[in-house]
Amino acid sequence: MTGVSPTQRPLTGDDVAYLVRASFGPHTRVRDAGPLAGGGYATVWWARLDDDRRVVLKLAPPAGTPLLRYERGLCAAEARYFRLVAAHAPQVPVPQVLRHGTDPAYGEWLVTTMLPGRSLSDLAGAGVGVDDGPARHDLGVALAALHRVTGDRFGYDGDRAGGPTWRVAFTAMLDALLDDATDWHVPLPVTPDRLHTLVERHADTLDEVRRPALLHFDCWDGNVLAAPGPEGRLRLRGLVDGERFLYGDPLLDLVSPLLFRRVEDEPEHPLVRGYRSAVGAPLVLDASARRRLGLYRLHLYLLMTVEMPSRGMTPSSHPQRHARLAALLDAELGALAA
Repeated sequence: MTGVSPTQRPLTGDDVAYLVRASFGPHTRVRDAGPLAGGGYATVWWARLDDDRRVVLKLAPPAGTPLLRYERGLCAAEARYFRLVAAHAPQVPVPQVLRHGTDPAYGEWLVTTMLPGRSLSDLAGAGVGVDDGPARHDLGVALAALHRVTGDRFGYDGDRAGGPTWRVAFTAMLDALLDDATDWHVPLPVTPDRLHTLVERHADTLDEVRRPALLHFDCWDGNVLAAPGPEGRLRLRGLVDGERFLYGDPLLDLVSPLLFRRVEDEPEHPLVRGYRSAVGAPLVLDASARRRLGLYRLHLYLLMTVEMPSRGMTPSSHPQRHARLAALLDAELGALAA
């Protein structure tokens, strides 16, 4: 397999067999294996072991690979996230961590159980034509369960962007992205001064967030697994790629599941209905919440723009992505400045 971005290293079946033995012992064999597509950070393979277990192997980028600031230590962060969810929100379907290790030749890797189902993006691309509303309703219920878990500070864990308040943490997250943009020579449609002015203008809404809720943050369709249930309807089977988790405003987790859309414009979306049903109260999307959602979309579109060169993408190689993100950023900036 050839990595699709500079952070992904080539792997062979022999490499996978070696890492499986390093994880489970010298007598464990791989019957079959293959790459899993969809992500742009780590190298991911599935493997069927000689005892018929199916596992997922995720290999972190090689040591010394240039990364964005928030991407430091993501392999270990993912292991922490899955264990955290298993302990405090066991009703949420996440993979079980089987092994988190390091190797002098291969670096850091993670082995988890392989959950059933296919991603919502795969199902849509395959033209399956099954109503995914029930699975999205389930996702809303799962996110509500995650959000009941409380952290001891806001932002990312470890030595990455965070702080004692959501305003401090969110500003630090934006500043880290601005520094990344400088390092990677990424032109942005907003200056640091203008961005700081916008955040300061709406800082009172950020201060309304008083509890650091556990967030997945990356629940786009590629990370949501679904499969038909006994009644034939598509149901949630797993949330994967939890390495980008952080603690903050639950509204942040309602941005990536409706990527390039506005959750406040879709109050009867199945995700929102599922979330409301699990919380047991209306989801209040008043003027303050809408301003925060605008800031969170701005942050996500900035992240997706800044990460392009670290994934081997340029405006000329991916003109549609570049143009779309530029237009979305411009729209959010305009709305926040109005």
